[in-house]
Order: sequence, then C-alpha cells, then structure tokens
Amino acid sequence: MNHRQDPHAFVDQYRNDFPDDVLVLDDPVPADEGVTGVIYELAAAGRHEMVLFRKVTGIDVSVVSNLFASRERIARMLETGPSGLHSAYQQRALRAVPPRVVDSGPVLDDVTTDVDLATIPMLRHFASDRSPYVTSGIIVAEDPDTGVGNLSYHRAMPHSRTELATSLHSRGDLWRMLQKYAERGEPMPVAMVLGGHPLFMLAASARVGYDVDERAVAGGLLGEPLEVVRTPRHGIGVPAWSDFVLEGTIDAAEHADEGPFGEFSGYSSNRSTNNVLRVQTIMRRSDAMLIDVVGGNTDEHLNLARVPRESEMAEKLKARFPDVTAVHYPTSGTHFHCYVALRQRRPGQARQVMLGLLGWDPYVKTVIAVDEDVDITDDSEVLWALATHFQPHQDLFTVDGLPGSPLDPSSGSDGTTSRMGLDATRGPHFDGNRIVVSEEARQHARRILGGNV
Repeated sequence: MNHRQDPHAFVDQYRNDFPDDVLVLDDPVPADEGVTGVIYELAAAGRHEMVLFRKVTGIDVSVVSNLFASRERIARMLETGPSGLHSAYQQRALRAVPPRVVDSGPVLDDVTTDVDLATIPMLRHFASDRSPYVTSGIIVAEDPDTGVGNLSYHRAMPHSRTELATSLHSRGDLWRMLQKYAERGEPMPVAMVLGGHPLFMLAASARVGYDVDERAVAGGLLGEPLEVVRTPRHGIGVPAWSDFVLEGTIDAAEHADEGPFGEFSGYSSNRSTNNVLRVQTIMRRSDAMLIDVVGGNTDEHLNLARVPRESEMAEKLKARFPDVTAVHYPTSGTHFHCYVALRQRRPGQARQVMLGLLGWDPYVKTVIAVDEDVDITDDSEVLWALATHFQPHQDLFTVDGLPGSPLDPSSGSDGTTSRMGLDATRGPHFDGNRIVVSEEARQHARRILGGNV
C-alpha cells in the first residue's frame, strides 16, 4: 500500500510543511452550520486556511474542510506555484495512468450490509438547506459495455435508513450512463466515495470525454496509478484509502424529493433530478474522518470545479489563439464570468477569443477581455479596465438561446441562457498612458512604513 495516497497522511504532512496555512480547532462546533460559520468568518477576514475541526457535535469523526479554498494550496498539491497551476494541472491530467487494483486497503476495515445511513457523518451547511447533506460525495460508476469509469460530484441527503435522495442535475456523463442502464432495464451500480487524496478529489471535477476514466486522470495527477479495491457486491473500483464508501444502485425509474440546497450560485436550489441512491453496503476506515466541501459560492466549492475548467480553457485558448496570456474565473462571478487577458495585435482579435470561450464553456455567460498588463485575478483591476477602455455601443455583443447551467436561477426553465462579451482592451486607436509609481519609490515607502503594511 502506498501511503502517499492516504488523505490523512496528506493532511499531517501539509500541517508539518505549512503550519501557518492550517487552522486546528479543538473547541466543539455544531453539525448544523458550525463548520460553515467558521469558513465564512475566515473568508470575511481574507483568510483561506484548511481547517481541522477536532469536535463536531453530533458526529463521531473529525472534519477537515476548506481544503480547496486556496489556489496556492492547490498549486502546492501539484508541486508548483499559483502562476504555474493551469499548466501543471493540464500536463499531469493528460498523462493519464490507469488505476491499479489492490487486494486490501483501509476502506475495507469495516464492511457491513446492515445499512444505517445515520452512521454516516453529514453536515447542514446553510439554514436554508432541507437537511444535512453529503457535499463531498463522489459517485463512481462504470459503463456496462466498456467498463470505463466515471467520477462526478452529486449532493445527497438522507431519504430513508438505506436511501439517499440525490441530483444528477449536471446531466453529464453519469446521467448518460444511467440512461444506458435504463435501456437495459437494469439499475446502475454505483459507489459514493467520501474522502480520498485531494488529487483524486480534484480529478473528479476533470472535464474529459465519456470514454476517459477520471480514475486514470487521478493517476496522472498523482504521478502513479490510483490504488483501488473492488466493492464487495458490484466490484466497482474505489480508492483503497477512502474514508467511507456507500455501495448501491440508482434506478432511473425511482425518484424522491430533494432540495433546497445551497449551490454555487449563492442561492438555494430546488432544481433537481430527484434520483434515489439505494445503499446496499457501507465500507469505512477504522480511523475515518470527514473531508467536507462547503457548498454555496465559497472559494472551496468554486475552486474545486473551476481549476480544471480554467486549465482546460487556458490550454485550448492559448493553442488556438497564441496571443492569449491568462484566463481566470473570478469567485465574484461564481461559474458564470470569465476574464481573459491577451496581446491584441489586430482589430477584432479580442472578440474572436471571447466567442471561442463562450462556445466552449457552457456555464460562462459573460466574458471580459483585457490587455495583458491587467491583473485578471484582481476584480478591481478588471473593473478599472472596463471603466476606462470600454464603449458599450461598439465593444459589447450578445448571443442568446444557448444551453447553460440548470443551477443558474436566471436561466430559462429549459436551462437556456444568453451570453455576453465585453471588450475592455485598449484597442488600436486608444490614446492614453498608464500612470506609474516607480519601484524605487515603492521600496522607499516600504522602508519607511516597515511592518505597518
């Protein structure tokens, strides 16, 4: 067994290497909104530490949360810095390594078919949530014809002692696979994984084709095969170092009410496919912890999905349009805004880039293009460029009637949306020079101010 794939070992090693980036809380917090309250207060103070909660009232394990709230921390997982995050992710993800089946692993410490979902730790993150939810659950399923696996995140709440109500609202590859099983007249075998190495969790958000197994993407990110064990009933390959695995089936014909749930839009969403996951086996580590993902429009929730999206879009755009220098999805725009920086050498170039992005990414509604000297990780810089470079009558275009995110509360009932591009580059006839404060003056100011800034 390779301890490098143990999420507990990762947490311990990260605490040792970067103690200032981990907050350990020994005081108890409630399972209802306690974790969320801490995360939101930290964010309000501009802090994004990983948080280890030793005691959460009502559950029997410690909780790690805010793991993905920092881009710098994600970059460290990939052994790079924030500026190299996109390229490091893509380079590793494209070097996919098939998983390796092993005979044993910690997740097999305790295996039972006497299912009681009350034994699975779940948190209520928002007062508006219908109930406590599984927010970090990664559903693993395998195509009935090819055996190719799929990983994807799906919120889930208790429906009965043995059932979870869940939503496949993204209608992605898992939804497509469910239809294949339905055509056969069979329920779809699945395994929901809670807890795994952070790079496995990141791979579950990868944007890949139906014929690509995200477990192999996880191997690429890890730099070695993901070690998996087979679940006892359906033989699905799940990480050997998982904390919990819920094995069971989803039948396309079974439904249950689910939601509202605090989604990435910042709104509670009732939009759901209302599927049922019937749990037949529970597997867990003897020393299990809960790796939580705080939902809503938090940095953690957004980063987990947008780092793979940004990385893919940055690679595509730079390959097709070499003058693109950077791509960024801001937290302020949830998943619906994107900023792109470029060296505009000819009229219309920014518009062409924005059209490409709006066509490739079904979630993005608004793109703002700026010049390469604008820091697109800083909303105020982008808004300054918009204020000083943009003329609505000539620098704006819209496209309507396109499929968008079903979780966008402003989208149509059929999920369609309109999209907009704003060209905030200077353009060929722009007249103006940016003001500059010399580096010498800044250094002198730093010496005078000392530790006061």
